[in-house]
Amino acid sequence: MEVRLILGDQLNAGHPWFKETHPKVLYLMMEMRQETDYVRHHAQKVLGFFAAMRRFAEHLESQGHAVRYLKINDAQNRQNLKENLETVIKAAKAKAWAYQAPDEYRLDQQLQEIAKHLALPYRMEDSHHFLTQRQDLAEHFKGKKTYLMESFYRAMRKKYGILMDPGQQPAGGKWNFDAQNRKKYQGSPSIPKPWVKNHNLEYLWKELEQAGIQTLGQPAAEAFPWPLDRQEALDQLNDFTERLLPWFGDFQDAMVRQTWTLWHSRLSFALNTKMLQPLEVIQAAEKAWRQNPEVYPLHAVEGFIRQILGWREYMRGIYWAHMPSYAQMNFFDHQNPLPAWFWTGKTKMRCLSEAIGQSLDKAYAHHIQRLMVTGAFGLMAGIHPDELDRWYLGIYIDAIEWVEITNTRGMSQFADGGIVGTKPYLGTAAYMHRMGDYCSSCPYDRNDKTGPNACPLNSLYWDFYARNRNKLHNNPRIGMMYRTWDKMPPDTQKEIRSRAAWLLEHMDKL
Repeated sequence: MEVRLILGDQLNAGHPWFKETHPKVLYLMMEMRQETDYVRHHAQKVLGFFAAMRRFAEHLESQGHAVRYLKINDAQNRQNLKENLETVIKAAKAKAWAYQAPDEYRLDQQLQEIAKHLALPYRMEDSHHFLTQRQDLAEHFKGKKTYLMESFYRAMRKKYGILMDPGQQPAGGKWNFDAQNRKKYQGSPSIPKPWVKNHNLEYLWKELEQAGIQTLGQPAAEAFPWPLDRQEALDQLNDFTERLLPWFGDFQDAMVRQTWTLWHSRLSFALNTKMLQPLEVIQAAEKAWRQNPEVYPLHAVEGFIRQILGWREYMRGIYWAHMPSYAQMNFFDHQNPLPAWFWTGKTKMRCLSEAIGQSLDKAYAHHIQRLMVTGAFGLMAGIHPDELDRWYLGIYIDAIEWVEITNTRGMSQFADGGIVGTKPYLGTAAYMHRMGDYCSSCPYDRNDKTGPNACPLNSLYWDFYARNRNKLHNNPRIGMMYRTWDKMPPDTQKEIRSRAAWLLEHMDKL
């Protein structure tokens, strides 16, 4: 007998393991406090993972595979990977065991330690999901200090023949159409209703409550909106390509209070649990463009594909190239705690109350809300990257460490000193007003920098650059900021920094 472990983010029905049934193979899946408790997760995240895992186990059984599934309240569940694995292997009298390569460093290390302890034949197999191997990115950038994503993205386009014309030339004559994907939404076209499922998961929510699992956010257990199996994930993909992709590019950076979805795909949960494969998502978008380019603009399709073929694979490569040291990087030596309202959304700053409130309600925010609202505030406010990592990892349904920490510590907080991003990403109220409608209902004055009612982002923005000048002044991408700062009268600079100092001292009151 061989026991094969399947982790909660390895719900890949197309994995080679499942092509044939084997009478001497037992698949092991488990819901564990080890996984629910290492950070405080959003209620929908726990519900989504457990419900999808249960469906996947049922699917395997329906195909004739033997499955041992430990639910959260099973009497035999030891609530940690090592003890559960040992118990099941012993009960099955297994002579060997196997697992798919985990995507998180902590689980990779834990499984290596378990393998040493068990002293049984074992093997680690590929998860057959990603388009690169763990170390491919490090090899691509060998000998270089910075990892320019655009270089990697172009190589991936060529390797997989995505959006390529004959002669290895990019479709449309350009590799990147990002400049066309930054429009503010101003009421037209009409925003479509989002694709959602209405699963009743109240039974599972009761199990989580009985187990005493502490979560955050709204469970939405009576009408759970996310896909829970491959067919539902495919339905969500088809809905995106048919209804949303044509306008995705124009408004992918827009922020609108009236909707939580806009034209975003929201496929990240299905992708990160491996219910969908990245290549099938990429090819679906490309196929739509090639069959009907008048409906599907190239800038929309390229922008979407870049997020998966480029950014997603790139971030995974960064993770495996730099862990575990990446988790300790703190380039600016930020030490401030996370304001209490990050857990409630109760702040007067409309942009942050909207982004955080939506996250608590839906376990989701799109990339600009994460980067330029919550992320930019955390950076300007000097929040310790550890605190932001825990928050981002917990609150979003798609958050798994390999993709969360690289986006948070790298892209959002510049805590890696420039491995991921070429500059810190932050903005004043002018950016918020340019890309969204939050400012129109905010009690703070977006045009004021220093008054008692001035938008906090305005003074925090300039204070960030002033206090970090010794670390940033040589960065060619932000030289203009320092030239602008230096032209300000000394009294103005003093007022801005005084306002910022007050804000940093009273963050919980903002």
